[in-house]
Order: sequence, then C-alpha cells, then structure tokens
Amino acid sequence: MAPFDFQKNMIDGLDEALRDPMRWAGAIAKRMRHFNIALTGKTSGSSNTDALTLADLIVQELLVGAIRDGSVHSNLLRIEAEEETGDLAHFAKEGELTITIDPIDGTKQYRDKTGNGYAVMVTLRRVQTVLLSLVFIPESGPNGTWVHVSDGIVKCGPDNPRERACDVVNNLSVCKPHTPAKSKKIYLIGFQKHDRAKAELVTQAGLEGVAADDCQGCLYELLATGEYAGSLIHSPNVYDYPVSLHIARSFGGDSVWVHNGQPVHFQDLWMDERANMLRLPGIVATSPDANVRKILCDLAKDWNPVRYAE
Repeated sequence: MAPFDFQKNMIDGLDEALRDPMRWAGAIAKRMRHFNIALTGKTSGSSNTDALTLADLIVQELLVGAIRDGSVHSNLLRIEAEEETGDLAHFAKEGELTITIDPIDGTKQYRDKTGNGYAVMVTLRRVQTVLLSLVFIPESGPNGTWVHVSDGIVKCGPDNPRERACDVVNNLSVCKPHTPAKSKKIYLIGFQKHDRAKAELVTQAGLEGVAADDCQGCLYELLATGEYAGSLIHSPNVYDYPVSLHIARSFGGDSVWVHNGQPVHFQDLWMDERANMLRLPGIVATSPDANVRKILCDLAKDWNPVRYAE
C-alpha cells in the first residue's frame, strides 16, 4: 500500500469539493450582474483595485462555506480571502498550506459591464509555489470556461452544465507549453495611472504591452491558451496573481522579481492598507518563455518598486 500523502489528499479533496460550488458561484455572479450591485469601501486610488460589488461578498460567502463543509481537515488550512465575509474564523491561523479566494476577479469590468473576462478563482499554495488553481469564467463561451492547473498540467476548456462539473474538469483539454511564446502580448497592471504608459514601453522593447483596461477576456484563459505571452505586474496581490505564476511554472517557465531575476515566493508579503489587500513587494515578470522574462526584467529593473510613490 502506498504511503498516505496528506498534502495530495488535501489538494485532491479541495479540488473536487470546489468544482460544483464554483459553477454555482459563476451562475450567481452572472445573474446579479443585471442589477445595480456596486458598493463603496476601497480607497486605494486605483479604479481596478477599488471596484467592489455585492456579488463579491455573496460569491465569497458561498465559496468559504463550500471549502469549510466540503474539504476534509479544512480547518488545517490558512485562508486569505479578498473580502471580509464568510466563516473565516474556521480556518487555521498558521500552517503550511494557504488557500486564497478571489470571488470576482475583474470586478471593474464586471461592475461596469465593459467586458466578460471576470472570473471566480481559488488557489492553494505553499510559501514557495502554487499547488492548485481553479478558475471559472462565467461568460467566456456559451456556458462558461474552466482553467485548471495541478501537478504541472494546465487544462482549459468550455463548461457543459449537462455534465457534473467534476467530470467536465477531468475531461478538459490539456494545454501544451507555449515556448517559445507564440504571442508578444504582455498584460500590465498595478502601475496606478501609468498602466498604458508602461505598456507602451513594453511595446517599444519588442513585445506588445496591453494595459489591464484594454485586455479583452480573462488573463488566465489567455495565458493557458498562449494568446498572451505573460504579464508585468506591480506589487501583485495574493488573490489572483498566483494563477499566472502557476501556469507559467507548469509550462516550464517562471515568475520573477524584475530587480534581481529571482523566482517569486510568498514569504515576504505586505498589507496594502489602502486597498485592504495582501501583496508581494516590487514588480514581477511572469512568462513561460525565458526570453520574454529577460526583456521584461531588463526593461523594468530600474522602475520604482514602491507601489504608492507620491
């Protein structure tokens, strides 16, 4: 008999427990989008960061409950959730494994109805890297689209509500590594009011910079399918960025700090009080393609690493 692997058991249990609730959460978000559900409460000065809706709170409540009730030993997991709702007290204060939730990634376009790339996402990580990424994009395609990353395998494809969500995810198409990159598009966010200016510098360096507000679709689907070559993010938050890291590393690439080219880890986080978000320090370049990462690092290594550089 093979020895019991606690970590794998936790990953597999969480993975299976979340698939149905994430589909339900996507349906709720899609329906609520037809109503005026905008809320106030975040004041970082960045429109992408400060967007908040009632759907964020309801979807997170659902997902936190699903993890608590559906995953064995869930009380041994740490949790980092973008909003302050749900039974967060159920989870451990310390531990090796941390689960993160972004109930509505892309809230600004979701709220303003400017695009359909918003997503529901959950990740599980250790300090050094990400172990599980599960993303559901409710309005990509007729019934939504899944992105699933685990065990070094990236899968992406359409949902089929006539089948169990667990079976749909199991049968998703495996995405092949995109190295060398087949695209030059690089997603940029976090440079406050300068995203487009920084994107233009990326373009001048030989790639194709795309500011977050100009990105059509969900970044994680675009990275999985190779339609984007990577991202350049200032002080990424822990709720959505880890999926990009996970995809890049599963494709044989990496996510690195531009100032020294070293692989990103989650040891030294800081609390952004303006946005009430946990963030990594500095500027991070992510891509499966080493040449793309080098271009981004060479370009941005001397840019100001302070997010709010007044």
